[in-house]
Amino acid sequence: MTTALDHAAPPVARRAAVDLAAVREQWGDLLAAIGRRPAAEWPPRDSRAYIDGHLAEQADAVEDEQPAATLGRLPLLLREHPAPLNLDALDAAIEVEGALFDLADAVAEYVQRPIRPAYDSRGRSVTDQADASDPARWHYQTQTSPGSRAFGLHWAAVWLEGRALDEPAGELFGEIPARLLDQVAAVARRTRRTVERALGRDGRSTTLAEACPWCGGSLTGRTRAGGEPVVACSTGAACTAPAEGRRAGVWQGPGLVALWAALDGARQQATA
Repeated sequence: MTTALDHAAPPVARRAAVDLAAVREQWGDLLAAIGRRPAAEWPPRDSRAYIDGHLAEQADAVEDEQPAATLGRLPLLLREHPAPLNLDALDAAIEVEGALFDLADAVAEYVQRPIRPAYDSRGRSVTDQADASDPARWHYQTQTSPGSRAFGLHWAAVWLEGRALDEPAGELFGEIPARLLDQVAAVARRTRRTVERALGRDGRSTTLAEACPWCGGSLTGRTRAGGEPVVACSTGAACTAPAEGRRAGVWQGPGLVALWAALDGARQQATA
């Protein structure tokens, strides 16, 4: 698995690796979203788990009704859903999985060495089983076997990262042509956008219904790539909210806990 970017690689290869990593890191969240009804709320449920996690730490109690899927829950494979609750998430998952599988097929065709010829004791040509079963290989789908697709999108993304960055693998792979590398980068960027759009993480801004509990300014929420929500107050640095947890009228990370608690308190007062 790619753990650090090779800074000797060309910029287009590094961009492709970053986008592929973002796809696989959010893949579990997308699969989990298929089984949950989409909700018109901000932040999206997957991002709300980020806030709830900090609340749970402060309360020293973990009580999460719908925990987000993580890479620890393997295998993260797209399976049949008899009654999917979020068709947008399902469509996005099918599109992204198919795009990366097809891309891996195309890359392997150009850069992967064919299986070496071997001969039995009688001099007959046979398949070199050790070479054919090399785990670093991308195995094509056939009528009788799913090949490397059986390992799911996560493996496809890791394999493509390695080819984009030209990671060493003996003489199994040749250098990826520039035009094919551009194609890898384009597909990686498109699939990342598809995943983040389906999860509500594509950077769209949403005006919150409630005003700032401290200064009355307008609050705007924005969910960034990776699911971390950010809220900004229109009053900016002059906002009278406590300085702890915010910076220049912006709340993010653990600082959102104080904002969410204040908003919840204002809602309860309004309904009392």
